[in-house]
Amino acid sequence: MRAYNTSRIHQLSAEELAVYRQLDPVKIPQHVAIIMDGNGRWAGKRALKRFLGHQQGAESVQFVVETASRIDLPYLTLYAFSLENNLRRPKSEVNFLMKLLKSYLVGNVKRMNENNVRMAYIGRIEELPTEVQETMQWASENTAKNTGTTLTLALNYGARTELVDAMRLALKDAITESEGDFGKLQELVKGLEERHVSRRLYTANMPDPDLVVRTSGEQRISNFLLWQIAYAEIFVTDRLWPDFRGIHLLEAIADFQRRERRYGGLGDSFTDENLAEQRSEAELVRR
Repeated sequence: MRAYNTSRIHQLSAEELAVYRQLDPVKIPQHVAIIMDGNGRWAGKRALKRFLGHQQGAESVQFVVETASRIDLPYLTLYAFSLENNLRRPKSEVNFLMKLLKSYLVGNVKRMNENNVRMAYIGRIEELPTEVQETMQWASENTAKNTGTTLTLALNYGARTELVDAMRLALKDAITESEGDFGKLQELVKGLEERHVSRRLYTANMPDPDLVVRTSGEQRISNFLLWQIAYAEIFVTDRLWPDFRGIHLLEAIADFQRRERRYGGLGDSFTDENLAEQRSEAELVRR
């Protein structure tokens, strides 16, 4: 875990600082993933066109990223554009989102560098328009030396597709390693374990999310990081993404810190005395 950096805490707003002071800096999550939802509804509630909701949502991204960088959050992953969005949204909306992405990257790389933020991407990036890929590469290269928060945009992303891609890669590697020996190939496939899949995921170079935030009140994961969030805490807010700000990220982290993470175990608060009590109760039931 990185040493905690307090040098930019003073840049938080007064409201953010009030929430931050309730946090334990040692327990800041390593990785927060956000399902950004509600741009269209935000616009609809105001009788505005959907593209204005997307524009306002892009503004929210930068507010949240800056707060994340100020508290030295190591990894922030944003579900920006799903594979399903690409396939099922009107072409005009998809084209607008691609232009918005380019505009966001070009317009914010300077701020990324000022905030020590490094850009990364996950998804089937190669299926995006060439000019968008080139801008993404440019933004990544121009922030590559930064050492603070890694901002990962999930673009043309679907978790099921990610798992298919990982398994294809695992099988391809096994075939190459077997060198045409079918028996050896069978043994390699039989020996596949979770770690072999994990290191072939798009997220292989980052820790799994500790906290998933979903805006707009929807109670679903939407095909986002299905493998990686197996033990993540989930925080759902009714707030629409265009209204989400850095203070709301801090509130989600505060809620996260009040929870006890068990990872399938019993938790730190469970003692041998609790186990003895349960055994006594079980004996009474049998009688």
